[in-house]
Amino acid sequence: QVQLVESGGGLVQAGGSLRLSCVASGFTFCGYAMGWFRQAPGKEREFVAVISRPGTGRYHSDSVKGRFTVSRDNAKNMVYLQMNNLKPEDTAAYYCAASGLPYFGNGLSQKTNYDYWGQGTQVTVSS
Repeated sequence: QVQLVESGGGLVQAGGSLRLSCVASGFTFCGYAMGWFRQAPGKEREFVAVISRPGTGRYHSDSVKGRFTVSRDNAKNMVYLQMNNLKPEDTAAYYCAASGLPYFGNGLSQKTNYDYWGQGTQVTVSS
């Protein structure tokens, strides 16, 4: 049974930091690129970051570039999102997802290219 379970969300003041974690099970973790998406109330789910299978390639959306960093540990089946200098507009539910696309490219910013999803963890940034 495939599972992706996020943790680490919470309430933080603007300028603060959080580290989200996602543990995977039920599939060959190292065979998938891993992404993070977020969804604020009333908005579409949007791409945040993605990391390649071996962890050597990373891509972050313009809205988080320089503040967020995605990483992974294939030995532990874990993917992380370090979030620094948080802003109120970062408030959303954050989801990790796994993609079996055979290449690391622009297609990984599209949520339709992801095969498995977690249930999400809420991040709330107060001003």
